[in-house]
Amino acid sequence: MHVDTAVSFRGGQEALLLLARGLRSRGHQQKIASPADSALTRQAAENGFETIPLTGPLGLRRHLQRCQIVHSHSGRAQTIAFAATMRIPLVRITTRHVAFEPRHAAVHRLKYTKTCDGIIAVSEAVRRVLVEAGVPDGKIEVIHTGIEIPSAPATQEQRAAARDKFGFRHGDFVAGHLGAFTFEKGQDIAITAAQTLRARMPQLRLILAGEGALAAAPGAIIMPGFIENREEFFAALDLFVMPSRSEGWGLAAAEALAHGVPVVASATGGLTEIVDPGATGWLVLAGDAQALAGAIVEAASDLERLREMGIRARISAPRFSSDRTAELTEAFYKRFLHASAEI
Repeated sequence: MHVDTAVSFRGGQEALLLLARGLRSRGHQQKIASPADSALTRQAAENGFETIPLTGPLGLRRHLQRCQIVHSHSGRAQTIAFAATMRIPLVRITTRHVAFEPRHAAVHRLKYTKTCDGIIAVSEAVRRVLVEAGVPDGKIEVIHTGIEIPSAPATQEQRAAARDKFGFRHGDFVAGHLGAFTFEKGQDIAITAAQTLRARMPQLRLILAGEGALAAAPGAIIMPGFIENREEFFAALDLFVMPSRSEGWGLAAAEALAHGVPVVASATGGLTEIVDPGATGWLVLAGDAQALAGAIVEAASDLERLREMGIRARISAPRFSSDRTAELTEAFYKRFLHASAEI
């Protein structure tokens, strides 16, 4: 049983659905419990999974027959799952997606020590935060969130069509970002960087895709909202920017590399485990618009080097595959199932 409490569909929900697909291909039966009106519930049903409307611990408890594992995918989901499974002999797994320092370390330690058997940290950065809060390292496994690897890079024709759709002209240098518009994602930093480059790089265009509240931006910056066709989006880009103030992993940055798009990212959290500076992109100081602007200028100054980075990015991307994530998660599940069988 996977448990998630979000109504919107963001990186965590995408990660859950990709994991469920990967585990299904390995022969595992799964149910997904989430709010009845959530995007995850709708998409899970469309993908052929049994969905359970999540109303609280008692409602969840009624659906745990024959379940061996309850896997929660957020802090709130973990609390509900623990309450629902009290005195039921099954394995409790939780995934920690964020690298925020806990406000109350003692509470954090108690929650992650007592309410679950095993913890999946999506990056080394997330693992460090847990360990520093006092969570036993032996309970934690770092398993990177997986992505679907494109079968082939975009052709010149596909690239031209994608750029034309977004209104880009020949000679434009296009930097893009994909993510929910929240403070920690740093879209405002990208806007500031683009504004400082208006005179120096008149050919720069910035596309910020995603949902959320953000003030209107100048004409060189476009905000198309939620992007359904990710392949088309990445095909239109020369460079991907990830100016996060905090990032547990960085799913969109891994996707960009898989599509052969070099990445400029903040040197924070899981992004330092995704981008190889000088090989597949650049890492800059988090929150520093000037540093981001400087990396964009450097990227645009040598298009042949940028092309070579894109090739290396695609070659490196299979380490982020959703198949690999499912394989490692299955092994983590089995570790606890075998331990419970021995008791």
